[in-house]
Amino acid sequence: MLVAAGAVTYSVAEDGGTGVTPPAADSADAGFARDMAVHHQQAVEMSYIVRDRTTGEEVRRLAYDIAQTQANQRGMLLGWLDLWALPKVSSDGPMTWMGMGGMSDGEDGALMPGMATNSELKKLGTLNGKAAEVFYLQLMTAHHKGGIHMAEGCVEKCTVGVEKRLAQGMVDAQQSEIDLMTGMLKARGAKP
Repeated sequence: MLVAAGAVTYSVAEDGGTGVTPPAADSADAGFARDMAVHHQQAVEMSYIVRDRTTGEEVRRLAYDIAQTQANQRGMLLGWLDLWALPKVSSDGPMTWMGMGGMSDGEDGALMPGMATNSELKKLGTLNGKAAEVFYLQLMTAHHKGGIHMAEGCVEKCTVGVEKRLAQGMVDAQQSEIDLMTGMLKARGAKP
């Protein structure tokens, strides 16, 4: 399995034998890889915070799944940037590759749509039990909505096939998790 994953990853980069040309630094492919890596990192962080703030197995299991999935996807995105010999940061603002620069002013640490603010992350770290679960589910619902918007942008604008497929998989999986979290919030007497 790892050999196949490595072959797929390697085929995304210019290797001198496949004829594949890596995307440019200002391309949608590079922009999506950079921005989604940042977006995913926050989801991982929120998931580990809630894991330690509740004993509710349903939320802990979801948080673990989100953390593992998004950490793995983040590694793929950053790995592609390495293979393409492109920088992991850009002087352009987040989401400029979508033609949407300036969507977020970065106030209180929220760099892109759906991202929690520093104040919200701090609050999550102070809550326990049901209150932590509800706030996490609300934050993660908004986070996924922002992530879906970005992934749909890659499906539309990216040119690297394997990256487009990953983005579509993100759309599908995160919409499914939004549906699940909506039910979990309802069971806890809360709304997204």
